[in-house]
Amino acid sequence: MNLSLDEQYWTSRYLQNQIGWDVGQATFPIKQYLDQIENKDLKVLIPGAGNAHEAAYALEFGFKNIHILDLSKYPLDKFIENQPTFPPSNLHHQDFFLHQGNYDLIIEQTFFCALSPSQRIDYVKKMHQLLKKDGVLMGVLFNRYFEQEGPPFGGDIDLYKSIFENHFEIKILEPCYNSVPPRRGAEVFILLKKKEV
Repeated sequence: MNLSLDEQYWTSRYLQNQIGWDVGQATFPIKQYLDQIENKDLKVLIPGAGNAHEAAYALEFGFKNIHILDLSKYPLDKFIENQPTFPPSNLHHQDFFLHQGNYDLIIEQTFFCALSPSQRIDYVKKMHQLLKKDGVLMGVLFNRYFEQEGPPFGGDIDLYKSIFENHFEIKILEPCYNSVPPRRGAEVFILLKKKEV
């Protein structure tokens, strides 16, 4: 694969409105999980947040410590236009792999599939590093493979299990029953708890 998945690449996707991963709102699996959380003080990271619909949803429902990160500054600027009271210190314009922090919950929404498959083990190790003891990685991954060169890059349950099981206790890794209609049958929900390794 010769694509350079750098800031310029992702910014150009936004500018050209080539954002097929963005369904215009937080998706049902993530909403339903967030709806069940009583402790709104959890420190939450959304990496590769893009337009950060999940962050807007969480803020609306009282979460107080949301952090969003993206390699492209463009969607972060748009987010701040729509959420002017969002604390600037919780906005991270940087490479995920360079980010430092300690989180109770990390939300995965179309970030994993945007990274080159060669970065997947590094992704797992970085997620493990960023989570506090007993921290949770939650979200959705594609349960299919794609014909085009990518991104997105797909996978299946067996592949994800082999990638995550050394660093995470797999609480849930199964087909989504509540995907948005265009993705029905093509997503898995993950709920992974940090292992002490």
